[in-house]
Amino acid sequence: MNYDIHYLTSYRYASPVTDNLNALRVRPATTSSQRCDEFHVRLDPEARIHRHVDYFGTEVLEFGVARPHDHMTIDVRARVVTSDPPEPPEAPWDHLEGDTYAEAAGEFLLPADVEPRHEAMAELMDIARARTPLATVRWLCELIPDRFEYRAGVTYVGSTVDDFLRAGAGVCQDFVHLALVLLRRHGIGARYVSGYLFSAPEEGAHNSVEVQTHAWLEALMPGAGGRGEPIWVGADPTNRRLSGGTHVKIGHGRLYGDVPPIKGVYRGQTGAELEATVHMTRLDPATSARA
Repeated sequence: MNYDIHYLTSYRYASPVTDNLNALRVRPATTSSQRCDEFHVRLDPEARIHRHVDYFGTEVLEFGVARPHDHMTIDVRARVVTSDPPEPPEAPWDHLEGDTYAEAAGEFLLPADVEPRHEAMAELMDIARARTPLATVRWLCELIPDRFEYRAGVTYVGSTVDDFLRAGAGVCQDFVHLALVLLRRHGIGARYVSGYLFSAPEEGAHNSVEVQTHAWLEALMPGAGGRGEPIWVGADPTNRRLSGGTHVKIGHGRLYGDVPPIKGVYRGQTGAELEATVHMTRLDPATSARA
């Protein structure tokens, strides 16, 4: 599938600010099922962009605006080609044992700094495990949206899993954070993924849609038959399915804080008014527009 992505972020300041330093994680990744053919960034005010790859392999664009300014616009455009990944291996639980799997999973097996203590976690842990690791990933993509409502405004970017459990509702970030805790406690390496999801209404063939940044996860599945390297498999608990060609990955980390789209600071005694939009255009209309 071929997509044109336009990500536009605008800040307006009530009074001029200075020393505006920012780090962007907005370039689509290159993976076995995804290729970024074009990528352009325009800044207003203009600034020199410095690029580097972070610890988890995500490209980071850093820039700073030292002179006084009352607005800032970040205009990102990309062309991306995706494909559906192959069917993941169905290996038994005992294939998680051993040094090969532990080395591949690394820190993605470790608990978060602040682990949830809500009493609901005990029940979820009891029923989260299925016949195989892959079946467990698929089951969590049903269990979490069955138990929790998707509703914006209940949680915020800094909310914890405990906050989500108490509220009984949240957004994709919360669904993923809960799934990560459950998978890791069952010995499955799992990581947070940030990106975009092309989704269109059920009615009609919409080839251009406005979306938001989206979150899903990747779980490390052991190689089938006890042979071969473990494989990272994407899963989207918000949408009850494994990830596929409609998902465009930017990067991954242990939690959301490792891959925020934009992170920055500035000097000034004023607040910022933010507007952000993402438009995805499907360039191959013969494929389905439904997420």
